[in-house]
Amino acid sequence: MDYSIAQTTLKQADPILGTVIDRVGNCTLNQEPHQGELLDALARSIIYQQLSGKAAAAIHRRFLQLYPELNLLTAEAILSTSDETLRSVGLSRSKVLYIKDLAQRIQVGLPPIAHLETLDNESIIQLLTQVKGIGRWTVQMLLIFRLHRWDVLPVDDLGIRSAIRKLYGLEELPDKKTVERIGQVWKPYQTIASWYLWRSLD
Repeated sequence: MDYSIAQTTLKQADPILGTVIDRVGNCTLNQEPHQGELLDALARSIIYQQLSGKAAAAIHRRFLQLYPELNLLTAEAILSTSDETLRSVGLSRSKVLYIKDLAQRIQVGLPPIAHLETLDNESIIQLLTQVKGIGRWTVQMLLIFRLHRWDVLPVDDLGIRSAIRKLYGLEELPDKKTVERIGQVWKPYQTIASWYLWRSLD
């Protein structure tokens, strides 16, 4: 994927973001591939909710180690794992509930990634937020990292809000409306802008 047009457009549209793009260099979003089917992708997103990346990665690794014989995570495998076993790898009670609800919905016909790729962002959000514990933010992470949609702005993301506060000299963390207003000029490359905002915090 070539992000050069997106980078040039964003620099022209927003000089403040432009300074970040100059500092960080080329966007490498496509080098952070998340593979796997919907179950893999959403289970990972649930595990990562409200945790630091490092802690979440450790729990996610231990979770996958529960199923060493599987190349592909299955709903059946998750549903046959006791809550105690899932808790033992570091999952909270609520996350165990969410992951099992996800597995049940996969069994009864939540569409695969290939079908989701034919839908627009909002339709995917409406469909997947019916699963317990999956809100807009979680689906937006799927849209960005798994479906590679270029125009997604996760307005509730703490990293995005912190970066905007710092870069745009705001006194406090911006609310959803403020993030949307500032992000208007980043269309149709809000995903790439979001990636640069995250990098600006590194």
